[in-house]
Amino acid sequence: MINRELIRIKEVQLTYAYFQNGNHNIDKAEKELVFSLSKSYHLYNYLLQLIVAITRMAKKQYDVSCARAQREGTELPSSKFVDNKFAIQLMMNNMLSAFIESQKNIWEDNAEFVRKMYLQIEQSEVYQEYMASEDDSYDADRELWRRLYRLFIQNNDDLDAVLEEISLYWNDDKDVVDTFVLKTIKRFTEMSSEKEPLLPEYKDEEDREFARKLFRACVLNADQYQKYMSEASLNWDFSRLAYMDVVIMQLAIAEMLNFPNIPVNVTINEYVNLAKVYSTPRSGGYINGMLDAIARHLIESGKMMKVMGSND
Repeated sequence: MINRELIRIKEVQLTYAYFQNGNHNIDKAEKELVFSLSKSYHLYNYLLQLIVAITRMAKKQYDVSCARAQREGTELPSSKFVDNKFAIQLMMNNMLSAFIESQKNIWEDNAEFVRKMYLQIEQSEVYQEYMASEDDSYDADRELWRRLYRLFIQNNDDLDAVLEEISLYWNDDKDVVDTFVLKTIKRFTEMSSEKEPLLPEYKDEEDREFARKLFRACVLNADQYQKYMSEASLNWDFSRLAYMDVVIMQLAIAEMLNFPNIPVNVTINEYVNLAKVYSTPRSGGYINGMLDAIARHLIESGKMMKVMGSND
């Protein structure tokens, strides 16, 4: 689940913090990087668990409504939402259950927030359409949660505030993690059992090592990479640059030189996009031009055995 986009985000944040910190302990910084990435995987599990928490909150409300209906002799409410087949699959999922057993259940500690979210869902048009529909198929149940996730969880400032209070590591993670939660919802089928695997923490060992290797290459070769920057631009002037720009370009150079299977244009595009988010408004265009010049210089001088591709 932790993909290279998320790894690069963490690299920018923690490499910048490393160089700004007077105590340059590379082993401690690397452990912080790995820990930060593991917290992203925790967020993935917690967001899936939120679907379960909302369903359980709905069950409590349903039980209260049933008891009231029995006392008053009125019609029992529909159990369609609490019997949602996809939500029940998540509730029974072995991997998700094991994660929650090993970690603090943050939604139990935020029961009032979960209750308010359920009430918002209950009043929504999507929910009303679902409850009124005669379609009781698995696909309809799964599609409901895909739509509810996008409407109430993916872009929710109140949820972002709750998550920020729990962990500062999640500030910039959620947009990326949301895409993986939605991918997970899509992967489930009617035949999925409690053994259905969730996305793994890393796709493979290569991605896990990508994070460590990139960080160490950037830190240990910082002076050399800045020299390459100077060689590629006769007008290089550190004083005119935001320090974040320097860090971003150092990471880009580290990636270009140490990962031969990643095309140059992919690396440039990824770090230009990060510059647009984490540095000044003009940084994206400037870094795009600088990295292009640096890459060409490294190729021409024989320091990098790659070819320039289209940088669209």
